Amino acid sequence: MGEKMFKVGKIINTHGIRGDVKVLRITDFEERFEVGSTLYLVDAKEQESIPLEIETHRVHKGFDLLRFKGYGNINEVEVFKGSFLKIKESQLTELPDGEYYYHEIISCEVYTVDGERLGKITEVLAPGANDVWVVKRSKGKDALIPYIPQIVKQVDISEKKVIIEPMEGLLD
Repeated sequence: MGEKMFKVGKIINTHGIRGDVKVLRITDFEERFEVGSTLYLVDAKEQESIPLEIETHRVHKGFDLLRFKGYGNINEVEVFKGSFLKIKESQLTELPDGEYYYHEIISCEVYTVDGERLGKITEVLAPGANDVWVVKRSKGKDALIPYIPQIVKQVDISEKKVIIEPMEGLLD
């Protein structure tokens, strides 16, 4: 299978007739769609990945519009619909301490400082200044954990474990 790959977007439609595709962004880094960078198109069956170089990028109504080098016509990109755009593990950016990729955080088990298991992180929201981690609990509704030092005390990616100190009202 080779190098591990990570999804950065999904092609949901074509746009116009000159080969633009409409992409739903799944990445946390805007520079993924910089002109000149390479993404890998992986079809629904995950059979093959085609390297595509980004020729143009603009944002339109909340979606990213990309055009790929050598694909200047709607007929050439029509087949891309429903496919995912991925990057290789070697294209991941080195992150500063205390910052994590979404894929590293999702599926981590969350415990309180007292050792009580809360549940598993199912998604990361980025509503504003801080990310918010959604924790699926075994019973009751999901807990929303803001990623701030007062609450998140320890993140161990290799063990897939997060330890938090819940503030009052956080887990009600």
